[in-house]
Amino acid sequence: MRNPPYSCGIDAAMDVVGGKWKALILWALDARLHRFGELRRALPGVSEKVLAQQLRELEADGIVRRTVYDVVPPKVEYELTDEGVALNAALESLGRWGHRRMEQLDLVPEHAQNDL
Repeated sequence: MRNPPYSCGIDAAMDVVGGKWKALILWALDARLHRFGELRRALPGVSEKVLAQQLRELEADGIVRRTVYDVVPPKVEYELTDEGVALNAALESLGRWGHRRMEQLDLVPEHAQNDL
């Protein structure tokens, strides 16, 4: 948490998921754990630096767990904590709303037809 005190629950939640990439990172981690490169490929447009920074912040907030394996080449995996799973459940409604909004504005890309 970076900006307490908060004025309401939405304020506290936005402190954790605010910004362009955090909610998308959480959504990418929803199904399973990922290595850094897999996340980078799943999120076209995010730079390596920004992804690393956002993952560090999500880890510091207790939303993402980072596991480092002592192997060569280095292996690091990211997965949601229980708090992250709960947060993704809350984001699901927001994703459905956003998808409906895209449909209303005729902005749904073909590949996103079944995505939230």
